[in-house]
Amino acid sequence: MATSMKTLGAVATFEVRNPANGAMVGRYPIHRQAEVDDAVAIAHEAGNWWAALGFTERRQRLDAWRAEIAQGRDELARIIHAEMGKPVSDAKLEIAMALEHLRWAAHNAERVLGRRRVRSSLLTVNHAAEVEYRPFGVVGVIGPWNYPVFTPLGSVSFALAAGNAVVFKPSEYTPGVGVWLADAFARTTPERPVLQVVTGLGETGNALCRSKVGKIGFTGSTATGKKVMAACAENLTPVLMECGGKDALIVDADADLDAAAEAAVWGGLSNAGQTCLGVERVYVHTEVYDAFVTKLVALASTIDAGRPESKIGPITMPKQLDVIRRHLEDAITRGARVLLGGIDTVPGQFVQPTILAEVPDDATAITEETFGPTLTVTRVRDMDEAIEKVNAGAFGLGGTVFSRHSGRAIADRIRAGGVSINSFVTHATIPTLPLGGVGDSGFGRVHGPDGLAEFAYAKATTRQLFPSPLPLTTFRRTTRIDAVADRLVALLHARSR
Repeated sequence: MATSMKTLGAVATFEVRNPANGAMVGRYPIHRQAEVDDAVAIAHEAGNWWAALGFTERRQRLDAWRAEIAQGRDELARIIHAEMGKPVSDAKLEIAMALEHLRWAAHNAERVLGRRRVRSSLLTVNHAAEVEYRPFGVVGVIGPWNYPVFTPLGSVSFALAAGNAVVFKPSEYTPGVGVWLADAFARTTPERPVLQVVTGLGETGNALCRSKVGKIGFTGSTATGKKVMAACAENLTPVLMECGGKDALIVDADADLDAAAEAAVWGGLSNAGQTCLGVERVYVHTEVYDAFVTKLVALASTIDAGRPESKIGPITMPKQLDVIRRHLEDAITRGARVLLGGIDTVPGQFVQPTILAEVPDDATAITEETFGPTLTVTRVRDMDEAIEKVNAGAFGLGGTVFSRHSGRAIADRIRAGGVSINSFVTHATIPTLPLGGVGDSGFGRVHGPDGLAEFAYAKATTRQLFPSPLPLTTFRRTTRIDAVADRLVALLHARSR
């Protein structure tokens, strides 16, 4: 966890402390506006060089970076563990997923973004038409702490593959992860500072938004996202916003209850519940509700935090403890039934799993992002009611459906950027699929072709092949040409087909 600022000489710094024991694990500079602007100016020059390398050489450099990360995964996982607390095995899983997406971006950028011919219309038949996707030049990335490799690399690696230089501001809770990634990249591309890291608190992120970057890729809370958008609006800087979530898991009457319970426990409790795509709400068909709840509580009872062998780590941000406690107290005060855990499970940084039933629909444990190892489980009469409750919230990041026969029909009605059927969050792990949300969960997409297109702008080019037999865009246009054009319009468009 980040702590108070200090000053070393003329340079302000901040400390990073292990959330599990409070031990200091690093001290980093707080980069101000002038330093961020300098980094962006350097990045523009580096970006020109990087873009000129072309897709093939960029792919080779990104492949080498991927190898560096893979070879150093033990060290990187230990840094993740020390800075934000997740178990080393989970940190390695996160790294593995990030490498899959990095490889896809490097190997598919030319196919998605490269120049290609498109058809002209009948009125412009004398022109060849092409479209290509050009890099913005410099992309600023503001990353989160909960998945400090997988999530920011969804923007960083795709922006690099598209031909941009990147200035990356990692979370103040996990700056060492960002520095490690940039150092690994520099070993594969020493010629220019194509990937730079600036460190600091919220002011540093604000400075990056106000700098001369071509686009900002942001991941974080919805509240912070609104501040990012306001800062970027000053320069009309486009933004990609991956914000919070309040994802739900639906269990139909014909679901595999063992698989659904396992998915709910992993989706709700892994990373101590500190997952934007994590399961926070569970809606279960009344016919299987009791049986499912029995399985859910039994599985969740095997998970704890705070011991060396525990499967979940501490809550990284101290202030999140207040949010978790407030949500639980509100729900319990209003009649929620505690199936596991409760208020007493939030004594400090290590929060034990809690499951609540019969939580009112307007309780904060249902409407707001909790970001802790808690689950609410609600009985529904049918899937219509489940879908209505899922879609009632302001968030729309992801969702999960368990049903043997109706999974697709249910998933199609869920308002979210992605849904996984009979598994948890698979749609976020497949490199060819886009990831992003709607509503308060943000807009724009990372991953897949959509993710590459986010970090480039479309450029159209035409070339006249021969003079037009029907010159329209000239003052030499005659009444006869107007008449011919009018007949063509009637022929092409006046009748429905």
